[in-house]
Amino acid sequence: MFRSDCHAAPQRAADFSSTLPSAACVALTRRACLGGGLAALALLAGCKPATVPFKGIDLTGAQYGRDFRLRDADGRERTLADFKGQALMVFFGFTQCPDVCPTALTRALEIRELLGADGARLAVAFITIDPERDTAQVLKAYVGAFDPGFVALRGDEAQTAEVAREFKVFYKKVPTGASYTMDHSAITYVFDPEGRLRVAFRHEQDAQDCAADLRQILGAA
Repeated sequence: MFRSDCHAAPQRAADFSSTLPSAACVALTRRACLGGGLAALALLAGCKPATVPFKGIDLTGAQYGRDFRLRDADGRERTLADFKGQALMVFFGFTQCPDVCPTALTRALEIRELLGADGARLAVAFITIDPERDTAQVLKAYVGAFDPGFVALRGDEAQTAEVAREFKVFYKKVPTGASYTMDHSAITYVFDPEGRLRVAFRHEQDAQDCAADLRQILGAA
């Protein structure tokens, strides 16, 4: 899992599978051309182009990040089901983060702009890992400064620990003299409109690549 003390370290790109046609499809194509039989042509129709791999980390089928149950800045309970019909980007952070968190939220704005009309089908949720300082009022002001449509979510200490475990998110309080900062994972999770976890964006991934993955997710919905 990716970690950050608000200075994200470079990560290795995921090992994506090849997009070249399979050997079976190539062999079948040759047989169809030579034989010209209807049966061969019918089989050939089943050879579809390979799916374009995500530029982020493909999490399709992951058995974690299945749901959350937290309250937004207005006190309403929110779960993954509330965002059905939209793609959803989820980021874990805290309002006093000096660079990683504001960078992630700024990138979310850029992604939505790059999506054009499809940007209306993208929701963004910011989950605090610092409920001690990030009150509902503080969260609302912080997230709203980026976009009033972004959703700020928080729980108590126990709920925060539970949702972090579910999403395999690392976080830790780090003393800094009389105060503290937070060491935490620097990754954005993306759900498709059916509420399925599909891809993770690395901190260093640019908005253009993220938007390309989201177009693929929204186009398949």
